[in-house]
Amino acid sequence: MAITRLPLVAAATCLVSLALWLPSASAAPATDDQGYVDSTARCTSPATAVLFGSTSGSRVAICETAGGQFEYRGVRLSDGARLVVAASQSGDGFVADNNGITYTVTAKSLVISQGGNVIREEPMVDFHRPDAPVGPGPAPATTTPTTPLPPPLPAEVGGGR
Repeated sequence: MAITRLPLVAAATCLVSLALWLPSASAAPATDDQGYVDSTARCTSPATAVLFGSTSGSRVAICETAGGQFEYRGVRLSDGARLVVAASQSGDGFVADNNGITYTVTAKSLVISQGGNVIREEPMVDFHRPDAPVGPGPAPATTTPTTPLPPPLPAEVGGGR
């Protein structure tokens, strides 16, 4: 009988080992109507969030200041690099420029380009538009979490510049 249990014990040991090595899924970071809590991708009062979202590599927020101007607030998740620059509305999204690098934010993606050449296109995995109308008809399709996101990086804590 000990011989028949050996394959079961070996299989159980392999499964436990595999479980210890696989990354665990994290819950999506906390949000409110200003953006991601404790993140650079968050609007600070009196500015209000027009939209905010995450890709697998970035978190971004577009804020409208009290003076009616727009601001891009983004953070790269791999290293916590932050960018806060002026933005403008363009079609169904917003565009920000930083020294010739253009950041275009839509409900679909974050596109980073230079001189018309796309450097990287990151599909949105989580998107929010706090001012989206709520009422009769189909539910708004502006909040679309699809995969868990990692918690904010230490560089994001506090949401300051």
